Amino acid sequence: MARLRLVFEGFSEVTLDVGEARIFARHGGSGPAVLLLHGHPRTSSTWHRVAPLLVRAGFTVVCADLRGYGRSVGPPPTPDHAVHSKRAVAGDMVALMQHLGHEHFALVGHDRGSYVALRLALDHPERVSALTLLDCIPISEHLARAGARFATTWWHWFFFAQPDIPERVINADPDRWYHGDPATMGQENHDEFRAAMRNPDVVRAMLEDYRAGLGVDADQERADHEAGQRLAMPVMVLWSGRDDLEDLYGDPLAIWRGWADHLQGHRIESGHHMAEEAPDDLADAITSFVATVERASSLGVAGSREA
Repeated sequence: MARLRLVFEGFSEVTLDVGEARIFARHGGSGPAVLLLHGHPRTSSTWHRVAPLLVRAGFTVVCADLRGYGRSVGPPPTPDHAVHSKRAVAGDMVALMQHLGHEHFALVGHDRGSYVALRLALDHPERVSALTLLDCIPISEHLARAGARFATTWWHWFFFAQPDIPERVINADPDRWYHGDPATMGQENHDEFRAAMRNPDVVRAMLEDYRAGLGVDADQERADHEAGQRLAMPVMVLWSGRDDLEDLYGDPLAIWRGWADHLQGHRIESGHHMAEEAPDDLADAITSFVATVERASSLGVAGSREA
């Protein structure tokens, strides 16, 4: 599998046993820590254009493969899918950051990684200084609004949740199912993505992610929301102007106000994979947000980590 030494120049690699799982990550830079979590069907290499920009801006950057994705290996699936739940994966990320010496960190999640980021922030709020969520609303909020339009547009959620059939379909021709453009993605990023999707164990884990999403993950979100649990740290929500989140729901911030006390956000002109398509705009937004939170935290201003 391609190692992306060129685009991740200056980064180190680590593979860490965290109990149930073995997590692969890249890390580099110095300064306040930022953890970047990818979405489906990508790996940590999706951040190859953003991570160096954040390092240059003065941050330590960690890019991790989620449990079962890329080079991270998780346990065998269970009937309740709980070993692939966002709570389990969030625990992996806490252990990884602890191992790397980061008690507190800013957290960025895209797509499926955003659901891990949300769960991590809910379960371990003392760890997260600032939370950035890309192209998402909570899984439970999607399901509460799921009508014919959502089911037609996001049909893959329900297909991936079926037993066995998606594995047979995808593994029959993974290159046709998961197609990407090397010119848009970057050749080495594309090579890593392509190697991962050709691994049946990775495909199974990615599908288990979705199966957990419609069951245990949605249930845990609902339970927290009904109990009045909220995100107390500063939260930034960014969404792609050329994807469908805004078309489905209008302003995503209107939904996130029901979850977050200190909220901001805006549209980025990009397709869904904004880290690959609009890295400068994304890195600028993350840099400005996290730097502002760090300054506020150092001054003890409300909305900082200590607030």
